[in-house]
Amino acid sequence: MPVETVIQAARDLLGDRLATSTALREQHAHGEDTHPPSMPDAVAFVETTDEVARILALCNQEHVPVVPWGAGTSLEGHVTPARGGITLDMSRMTRIIDVSQPDMDCRVEAGVTRAQLNTHLRDAGLFFPVDPGTAACTIGGMCGTRASGTNAVRYGTMRENVLGLTVVLADGRVIKTGGRVRKAANGYDLTRLFLGSEGTLGVVTEIQLRLHGIPEAISSATCQFPDLGSAVDTVIAILQMGIPVARMELLDDVQVEACIRYSKLEGLAPLPTLFFEFHGTAAAVAEQAQQAEEIASTFGSQGFRWATDPAERGKLWQARHDAYWAALALKPGHKGIATDAIVPISKLTEAILGAKEDIAASGLTAPIVGHVGDGNFHTVILVPDQPDGLARAWDLDRKIVARALSLGGSCSGEHGVGIGKREFLLQEHGAEALAVMRSVKQALDPRGVMNPGKIFLN
Repeated sequence: MPVETVIQAARDLLGDRLATSTALREQHAHGEDTHPPSMPDAVAFVETTDEVARILALCNQEHVPVVPWGAGTSLEGHVTPARGGITLDMSRMTRIIDVSQPDMDCRVEAGVTRAQLNTHLRDAGLFFPVDPGTAACTIGGMCGTRASGTNAVRYGTMRENVLGLTVVLADGRVIKTGGRVRKAANGYDLTRLFLGSEGTLGVVTEIQLRLHGIPEAISSATCQFPDLGSAVDTVIAILQMGIPVARMELLDDVQVEACIRYSKLEGLAPLPTLFFEFHGTAAAVAEQAQQAEEIASTFGSQGFRWATDPAERGKLWQARHDAYWAALALKPGHKGIATDAIVPISKLTEAILGAKEDIAASGLTAPIVGHVGDGNFHTVILVPDQPDGLARAWDLDRKIVARALSLGGSCSGEHGVGIGKREFLLQEHGAEALAVMRSVKQALDPRGVMNPGKIFLN
């Protein structure tokens, strides 16, 4: 059988770093999602671009599927080996190859985590700002989903912060895209083609990243509101005023209650809440915060509650990052489906309040949390352990996405498509655009070995 041929050749190459044990295959059968798991035939723990290239060439020759794996934190089934094959575990590719303080850039291997990178950069006065919400996620995985997160409103997403890539194509060829310059008009933008391609066009092994200086001053605060509409209207007003907030996160009353319980947050009531962070000079931060607080007060806020020291600030943002786990803790034993809708800022109030109505009508528990500074919000739909529980949860998900699309938005702001969002692409992009995407896939992966079953329905 072709897969057995590949497994034997990969074992000759990797030795005991080619695993076929049931335990490791089960570990690599799914991410942090509710889609049915599917085990790979083997897991290859690769350490170099050359090893990736040689395994891809083998798999392509034998028509064996390949699924890249970073940390397994994906929420849309990206890492599930839907058709078996070989999972490429990149977690050992952890070299920080180069850091240039004068140019404010670096080159890293795909298995480096954002937490590892920022620890390494701290003494240089630099940081990598893209923060999807878990310290475990890898830079390669973040490229795969074109990740963003809490800092996107100020610093942008992976799209703005990746300068270049090393990519192994389906047939084992290795190419380099982009470079180190901040702009170039020199042909097709292959870097951005691979960003967000979810391992369906090639495997990213190295990334050239744009870095930023650690701000002189950082100030964080929470601000609570009598109702959800007032909180969302505050967000829109702050953005329209052009106040350069670094982070602006919305939690509805259900999510705040979950965070109070799970993260032991003190001084907050279970009310709709905004989390703010301001970066810059001490004077600039003070001015930004004053302007934001004045706007919030016009919408009935209860005033800013400041997190003044780094430990307190860290606890606040850790609570925000743990929102998903806090939501699951509301209903022990329940699974969660995380929606990922995004709309134009002017439509944010309609989208979020509409989602709240849909949740109430469904009878399900689904806290709302979002990176509302760029119009992106999530609901964590808790799936009841009932025969129709999963179907009811997916029905609610579809209603929230349908409203976002009707308002000129997207089915996914940052989680990607994977398995979970495939059904929405035709409605969002249209048949002709989807056909062009398929033609790109066919050109780069004619044998269909790269992460099959993702993005496209068939």
